[in-house]
Amino acid sequence: MAAADPPPGFLDAASGQPLNPAARQAWAAAADAGWADPQRLYRAGRQADLLRQSAREAMAKGLDVAADAVHLTASVADLPTRIVRTLAPPDGIVVMTAVEHSAVLAAGDDITARGGEVRIVGVDSWGRVDPVEYAAALPGADLAFVQAANHEVGTRQPVDEVTEACDRVGVPLVVDASFSLGHDVVQPNRGGWSVLFGQAGSWGGPTGTGLLAVSDPAHRRQLQRDIPAAALPATLAAARGWEWALENAQLESQRARALTSRILETVVTTVPDVLPLGDATDRLPHLVAFSCLYVDGEALVLGLDRAGYAISSGSSCVSDTRRPSHVLAAMGALTQGNVRVSLPYGVSDATVDGFLQTLPTVVADVRALLGAPPSEAM
Repeated sequence: MAAADPPPGFLDAASGQPLNPAARQAWAAAADAGWADPQRLYRAGRQADLLRQSAREAMAKGLDVAADAVHLTASVADLPTRIVRTLAPPDGIVVMTAVEHSAVLAAGDDITARGGEVRIVGVDSWGRVDPVEYAAALPGADLAFVQAANHEVGTRQPVDEVTEACDRVGVPLVVDASFSLGHDVVQPNRGGWSVLFGQAGSWGGPTGTGLLAVSDPAHRRQLQRDIPAAALPATLAAARGWEWALENAQLESQRARALTSRILETVVTTVPDVLPLGDATDRLPHLVAFSCLYVDGEALVLGLDRAGYAISSGSSCVSDTRRPSHVLAAMGALTQGNVRVSLPYGVSDATVDGFLQTLPTVVADVRALLGAPPSEAM
């Protein structure tokens, strides 16, 4: 089953993308077969419950966890805060990196407001945390967060080393895999992380539906009780979309990496004063980022939109593109004029080629509008 064609010019899959073919079919089928309340004992309810269980089993197989460890949630945005409130005391200590998604940082703000402490670990110029520095922040902590890969620049984090450090001191680790699931290798959990969460939109499932995987049975009962479940159509679409993503992961990832590598190589040679962001090789295959000097991010987004291309700029985990990126600030990088390109499944070569042909003109127009020095912008 081939990937459906995304909208022409759409290059912001990290913010959500169309349902992949299997997810779309499952959503439609659930309307006929899974409409009943799965908690009811009559036949239609039992059928719905069986469908829900099969969906959890499909998700669990890909993560190498037990089926009852998987919970599909109605909302992913507040998952980090719910996790913190469930697993850490009000005056607890939480460790996280400086480049976590805004939803994780908001969870840190929440525990700070309740009398707790957040220990922020810095990153290098590629956006990667040093596992030794991370380990030094762990003693006495109640909970730790680390992202599998960064949502703005694509840099992978040293999850294995962080997991080992947390295990040594007995601190539960929460892994944010929101932007890597379905695009990157999912490492089986062999006594590693305590909680992993993600968003179905990353692998072509329903946007807004969250995945929660909890390895510890005690934590599992707490979290699944406190976090509302997704509706059955969304659950089935997420699970079948997940299976499709795993089946096609190697081919899709290879093609995406080739395209993003070409994007970066072409941009740095055709657009003056461009700085690549993040690790050029140890990164998510479908995401690449760079900064254009002397360019306003919002003007660049709007200029590309008028030309038919949708990209992300500014702080990509908030809706306001004018807000400086906390990720780039933590990296010591330019926080304005940044571009994040994230490829949806099935993106065409024509879309990528068109973007590469259009970007130099749009950047030059924005620079001219803002009065950039001609010698710098040529």
